[in-house]
Amino acid sequence: MSIATESLITMTPEAVSKLKEFLDEQGTPDQMLRVFVAPGGCSGLQYGMTVEETAEGDDTVIETEGVKLLVDSFSGMYLQGAEVDYVNSLMGGGFTVRNPNAVASCSCGHSFDTGENDQTAHGCGCGSH
Repeated sequence: MSIATESLITMTPEAVSKLKEFLDEQGTPDQMLRVFVAPGGCSGLQYGMTVEETAEGDDTVIETEGVKLLVDSFSGMYLQGAEVDYVNSLMGGGFTVRNPNAVASCSCGHSFDTGENDQTAHGCGCGSH
């Protein structure tokens, strides 16, 4: 586990506020948000997020105003410079990732392509994942 000295990934003030609120409501204010990348999705890679109690050995921990993000080393390769935000839409609110490394993304916003993941990409069918 390492503590990020320069920002691998950042959080907007809205995301920090909503994450604090969510963790407090769950009675787990010390837990952390894991942001990860996995093969799959319409564009070849997809984002995922979970709440976890502890960090793993290869995690980088990024702390912002008292809340912590966890990023594993594989995901870190794709998330360098990305930003976690909280957005409200007609379908409800949720956390999202804005990633400068993505050269293309699916319209649903959950999968992306860095230009190097052709082997896992398939047609955009947002309802199928």
